[in-house]
Amino acid sequence: MQSLWVDRRGPVIKGSAEQGPLSQQQLDEFENKGFLFEPNFISGDELALLREELKALLENDAFRGKDYSVVEPSGKEIRSLFAVHYLSKVFARLANNERLVGRARQILGGETYVHQSRINYKPGFEGKGFNWHSDFETWHAEDGMPDMNAVSASIVLTDNHEFNGPLMLIPGSHRVFVPCIGETPDNNHETSLKKQEVGVPSQEALRQLIERNGIEAPKGSAGGLLLFDCNTLHGSNANMSPDPRSNAFFVYNRVDNRCGEPFAAKGRRPDFLAHEPEGRFEP
Repeated sequence: MQSLWVDRRGPVIKGSAEQGPLSQQQLDEFENKGFLFEPNFISGDELALLREELKALLENDAFRGKDYSVVEPSGKEIRSLFAVHYLSKVFARLANNERLVGRARQILGGETYVHQSRINYKPGFEGKGFNWHSDFETWHAEDGMPDMNAVSASIVLTDNHEFNGPLMLIPGSHRVFVPCIGETPDNNHETSLKKQEVGVPSQEALRQLIERNGIEAPKGSAGGLLLFDCNTLHGSNANMSPDPRSNAFFVYNRVDNRCGEPFAAKGRRPDFLAHEPEGRFEP
């Protein structure tokens, strides 16, 4: 009988408490769960500025119809806006802020660059969910990321509660790699960014991991920070409330883990989805 997963190789935390802003207790929580939530990471005028910029970006008609702007499967609302730290000086400053970069460097044990940035937005009543998945599975298969040396930082820009589709994670799932059955179609990103159906774990693998570890959905007021390992299984439900849910999302990859040729696709995805350390993206 074929195994549902293989054990992860290599450590989760590659730095130490002495190297950065996270305490040993926080590093231990990240290592055990595969994620760490820090409420009230951003507040006051800084948060207000980010929320104003979010609104301006989502209402900018110049972005509609662009390949880096993904709308809901049915509707005109922007679902994801990629390469946001190239589109906005405000979000560029946030992506390069030492409070985020220092945490990423500490977890990954080396210098980093932004592999991907985006805004995720779920409009009230209309925002659809995301299937369970590991980001590393996609980044490895389609972007050519060699190893699990990346971490995601998600800044909560609107209140996240149980009714507006908060991110759900399976604690401990980062310690195994779940192979996904099937061949990656050509230009898979054109459909997967709206509804991911390829590169998702089997229901049996999910059932066993959830029975073993449960599901957690960090919730809270705008301004919280969620850090999670690139291999942690996560997903979200549809937004069933009138309240929108939005997050700014930055992926930090270790420089010596830069992407090469895809491991399970004919060609790499566009550069708005997978940046180079040198930052080659022209909106």
